[in-house]
Amino acid sequence: MPVVHGMNEVGPIVFVVDDDPSVREGLDSLFRSIKLTVQTFGTAEEFLRFKRPDAPGCIVLDVRLPGLNGLDFHDELVESNIDLPVVFITGHGDVTMSVRALKAGAVDFLTKPFRHQDLIDAINSAIERHRLRRKVEATALELSNRFALLTSRERQVMLEVVGGRPNKQIAARLKISEFTVKVHRSHLMHKMKARTLVDLVRMADKLQRQDRAVASRLQRSIGAPI
Repeated sequence: MPVVHGMNEVGPIVFVVDDDPSVREGLDSLFRSIKLTVQTFGTAEEFLRFKRPDAPGCIVLDVRLPGLNGLDFHDELVESNIDLPVVFITGHGDVTMSVRALKAGAVDFLTKPFRHQDLIDAINSAIERHRLRRKVEATALELSNRFALLTSRERQVMLEVVGGRPNKQIAARLKISEFTVKVHRSHLMHKMKARTLVDLVRMADKLQRQDRAVASRLQRSIGAPI
């Protein structure tokens, strides 16, 4: 069973996956000494069965594990879209292993014995990377949710507005009155929480870059019904 410490604390979590109990205990003590919440596991399968809290963090992962080894486990994490950054530790590493791990996106590959400070630096880097990634994803989700609130007509008007067309031209293209365009424009600006046209253009650009499905809906909306 995983060993959990400090779960009442608010902050990043370090998941340690290593089959050696003495290593798990040592890393648990090290990370708790710098006020990090720690969860330890003896196998990759044990980690996968555990319901992870929604918090920034990283995985400290041994290469040599019973069952699913660390490198294959890392590949499975990537394929499963589990985006926790990984710091590898091993007593039997080689160049081929380290290259494979780093190419797959690992933050670092440390060979035992390593300095505690080197591991702490790698952990801090991994946690910061995850924090930034979560922030970007949260912002993207919020933007998508705002877009989902728009009606079909508001999406039509948004497409025209970010394309640089004035209200009069939009009205002619959509066969509605200029006053109606202004109403839709006001509503969509409010729903998107865009204070200016520049804000709205940036939002539309982000939507199309982050989500092809959203981009497709935005483009198709020009022919959507009222």
